[in-house]
Amino acid sequence: MNKEWWKESVVYQVYPRSFNDSNGDGIGDIKGITERLDYLKELGIDVIWLSPVYKSPNDDNGYDISDYEDIMDDFGTMEDMDELLRESNKKGIKILMDLVVNHTSDEHKWFIEAKKSQDNPYRDYYIWRDPVNGEEPNDLRSTFSGSAWQYDEGSDQYYLHLFSKKQPDLNWENEEVRNKVYDMMNFWIDKGIGGFRMDVIELIGKIPDEKIKENGPKLHDYIKEMNKKTFGNKNLLTVGEAWCSNPEIARQYSNPDGSELSMIFQFEHILLDQQPGKEKWDLKPLELLDLKKALSRWQVELEGTGWNSLFWNNHDVPRIVSRWGNDKEYRVESAKMLATLLHGMKGTPYIYQGEELGMTNIRFENLNDYKDIETLNMYNERIEQGYKHEDIMQSIYTKGRDNARTPIQWDDSENAGFTTGEPWIKVNPNYKEINAKSQLNDENSIFNYYKKLIKIRKLNPIIVYGEYKLILEENKEIFAYTRTLENEKILVICNFTESETKFILDEQIEFKYREFLISNYDLDVNEPIDNIVLRPYEARIHKFVLN
Repeated sequence: MNKEWWKESVVYQVYPRSFNDSNGDGIGDIKGITERLDYLKELGIDVIWLSPVYKSPNDDNGYDISDYEDIMDDFGTMEDMDELLRESNKKGIKILMDLVVNHTSDEHKWFIEAKKSQDNPYRDYYIWRDPVNGEEPNDLRSTFSGSAWQYDEGSDQYYLHLFSKKQPDLNWENEEVRNKVYDMMNFWIDKGIGGFRMDVIELIGKIPDEKIKENGPKLHDYIKEMNKKTFGNKNLLTVGEAWCSNPEIARQYSNPDGSELSMIFQFEHILLDQQPGKEKWDLKPLELLDLKKALSRWQVELEGTGWNSLFWNNHDVPRIVSRWGNDKEYRVESAKMLATLLHGMKGTPYIYQGEELGMTNIRFENLNDYKDIETLNMYNERIEQGYKHEDIMQSIYTKGRDNARTPIQWDDSENAGFTTGEPWIKVNPNYKEINAKSQLNDENSIFNYYKKLIKIRKLNPIIVYGEYKLILEENKEIFAYTRTLENEKILVICNFTESETKFILDEQIEFKYREFLISNYDLDVNEPIDNIVLRPYEARIHKFVLN
């Protein structure tokens, strides 16, 4: 059992633009994060994953970087960043920087030079191709709709952009590019950060001519080289975003020999409510059996050979309580149930800002209130294709990225206490009922439930290191599993429905019942454990020891 600090940690993702505005300009900033460190310390988290704060023209909310060693004007200065690092370190909280190195902004000095001519020294930092029959080199598509090739009139060539045309892809086959990236990473490591979250890292090995985007043949060579030249011997947390991964690939990334990364984000469970082979906007209901199968596969297949990251939400996916819980009558119960399910599993849990308050998806009636480039591009493309406005809006309400990006609801004052100015994106109108201030002193709040789950993880090595086993595999209402470590076992039971449902244990637990660790309802401690009527969205964790 390889013990590591990052296996025992809980990570909290901050999306700076929407977290806390310290100067009243309507945009969250770095000083605003520093102001709220006590709140995060109270919650009990160990690491902040900071979405990009680098200099950026903000075409894709900071994921288009024009200078890796400077700070976006909206967010403050490098002095503010240094202060955040100092103050968070004092509180025992590490900072995880978002590393975006598949592409830069088209306003990065490298690309400005590269565009000047075909023989410019920076030309080969990016991926250029001649037109084919006067058109794009091939039919590769951008994630943000349309072709992945953009014509540059000045040099009569196309450059590759797997995202926005303002995000040209870097050429990772160029050793000079790789070394520049490693120098930049070491710049941040020397500042004392706790590691990196690596944006779309599986794309850096792409072969555009063969239309290979993810998991290109040199991908793992590049990551091993990066490891050696930067974080390899520094005991940092590194997590790669890998949408097209499977457990076999994940074992390479998170090999316990430490040659690549600590872990990856995989998205198999996140894709379960879209129609197979279609886009994320093409919706279908979640089947619980599919969720059990997907999450359990990763638990079982990485056992002893890799490490899981555990998450429901991030800045790219909708709010989990609106997605797979019930954000109306049972918002509190279902938010706690979903948290219990995830935090009882093996892996490093990630909490996305506002998740710990049970924040919900947003429904803007007016399309102009949405800010996300992906959403707006998709709307225009689908209108052209003949889709109905109402159907497109339903997809946006369900899956749009702005669901996760409305400001954190700190209190019930104007703009939810996020800003004294005009917020960059509208606040969810339910902030009067759902906010941090009302939850901090309420022992039954979602915030205090998350706080308790984090504490239980710290006090019980079985939750970090125990082996996972799914039970009641074919039950369509209950997700239940056990974790076992040495002479201890825990049983996690979650009712995924808004009805009462019977839990009957189908296997003998040869352990003496010791205690229940947590539940989102009041429990009768004398109730027999093997035959329970679960209330709507009820969740509980029981602990046993060997007789």
